[in-house]
Amino acid sequence: MSGLRKAFGLGKRGAQPRPPLDPSQILETLPIAVAVLDEHDMFAALNYAAEEFFGASKALLLHTPLSDILPADHPIFLMLERTRGAGVSIAEHNLTIEGPRLTRRGCSVHAAPMLEKPGYVALTLQDESAALALDQQMSARNAARSITGMAAILAHEVKNPLSGIRGAAQLLEMSAPPSDRELAVLIRDEADRIRAMVERMETFGEKKLERQSVNIHRVLEHVRKLSGSGFATRIKFIESYDPSLPHVLGNRDQLIQVLLNLIKNAAEAIAGADRQDGEIHLTTGFQHGVRLSASAGRSRPNLPIFVSVRDNGPGIPEDIRRHLFEPFVSTKAAGSGLGLALVAKIVADHGGLIDVDSRPGRTEFRIHLPVYEDPNEST
Repeated sequence: MSGLRKAFGLGKRGAQPRPPLDPSQILETLPIAVAVLDEHDMFAALNYAAEEFFGASKALLLHTPLSDILPADHPIFLMLERTRGAGVSIAEHNLTIEGPRLTRRGCSVHAAPMLEKPGYVALTLQDESAALALDQQMSARNAARSITGMAAILAHEVKNPLSGIRGAAQLLEMSAPPSDRELAVLIRDEADRIRAMVERMETFGEKKLERQSVNIHRVLEHVRKLSGSGFATRIKFIESYDPSLPHVLGNRDQLIQVLLNLIKNAAEAIAGADRQDGEIHLTTGFQHGVRLSASAGRSRPNLPIFVSVRDNGPGIPEDIRRHLFEPFVSTKAAGSGLGLALVAKIVADHGGLIDVDSRPGRTEFRIHLPVYEDPNEST
């Protein structure tokens, strides 16, 4: 009985009970965005998570109509109308919430009538895009492990015979008449192509990643110079960096490989759309609250640093977007489909997260990375 009394804050027998908790205090501690709208769809109350969701302070949002944030034809307004009319709770999933100052995709929204205040509706909003991105990447990583086994078999069973075939083709090329020399060259080139594909697949091998302190801005500067003098000579780069960012915990060479791959894809998308005003935006920043779940006994990795690569190309087709990080999925006619799968694997090996937001005229890849913490610093 004493345990129950403590649990409910009753204290000792005869002591005065503790005052009940203020519901507003409970609301503020919830990690889910909660907003109350009055009968005119104006904000009547909201918690801190809702301020973060809408990207505006409570002082700015209170008594502001929702139509100032979302277009009048947004599905949420139909949800509000049905909730008030039927007096029942309604939920919608995978909604895009987009307005002049807000873009969130993959959101779950729940609308419930407040019976004690007719016309008032409580909205709960959850951005599930990061969870969906992580789920896709875990699937891609499992597929990458399958490629690892396949690559090991190919390396053992294919590369050695290929060397023999290539050598024989070279001998034939030297001794064959001109009419047959072209066929010998074709055999040699195809053997080289197959060998290169096997070697690309071998990069998925489970090797220990050596990580250290990396200045992400120096990595971006290096990648920007390589791209600007090579495959992206006719594309305008726009850089927006946060100079106060700490170093990331990573592998410099592999981060260069990731960013080169993303910028090359962006440049090819712009070229494929034949845009003369092609732009690639490179952005860094600090974003609080991005964490991954962890196994038992381990701390949850904090990923506050983000690097963004955004282009104004044609966008990624909807049917490919969900499987973008899986091996052998490509938007290019001649693509192998291994580039983004390798990117996802490298980012996952860093303990990071990558997500993509794409629509016609705008595609953004955003990488979340951990901060480097000096083990010699006192805590």
